[in-house]
Amino acid sequence: MGNYSIYWIKEEFAYRYFHKRDILYRFMKEYRLNSDRADLAKQYHFITNTFPQAALITHIKDYHQSSVTTNLQGNFLELFNDKHYISLHIHKKHLNFRCEMLHDAEKLLFPALRSFHPFLFIMGNDMEDYGWISPVTKERVHINQEVLYSYL
Repeated sequence: MGNYSIYWIKEEFAYRYFHKRDILYRFMKEYRLNSDRADLAKQYHFITNTFPQAALITHIKDYHQSSVTTNLQGNFLELFNDKHYISLHIHKKHLNFRCEMLHDAEKLLFPALRSFHPFLFIMGNDMEDYGWISPVTKERVHINQEVLYSYL
C-alpha cells in the first residue's frame, strides 16, 4: 500500500520550483526528517499554505456527488467505490493518503484536488516518487532570487 503526502505550495514558489521539483522534494524530505530545525520549519511554513479542512472536504464530496462513497471521521476521510479505495488524513499544512495503487488516487482523489487548487506537490513517503498534481501553465518572473535552502 502506498503512503503519500500532499503539500499546497504558495503560488510564487510553485512557479519558481515547478521545473526544479527535485529541489523541492529534497527540501520537503529534509524537513520531514528534521522538523525540529528552526531554519527548515520557518522555510516550510513560508512556502506552504494551510489546508482549509471544511472547504476541502465539501469540495471533494461535491466533486464526486454520488459516484463515490465518502466516510468522514474528524480529519479522516475515506473515499471508495466498487474498485478503488483511498484513506485521506487532513492536517493543517499537508494531506496524507494511502492507496493500494496510485491509480486509485488518480480515480478518486486527484481530479477533485486539481479542481480545488493547482499548486499541489505530491511525494511518496516510502519511496522517491514525487511531482506536481497539475502543470503550471504560465511563467512568472520573480525579482527576488531567494534559494529554498542550502548546505552551509
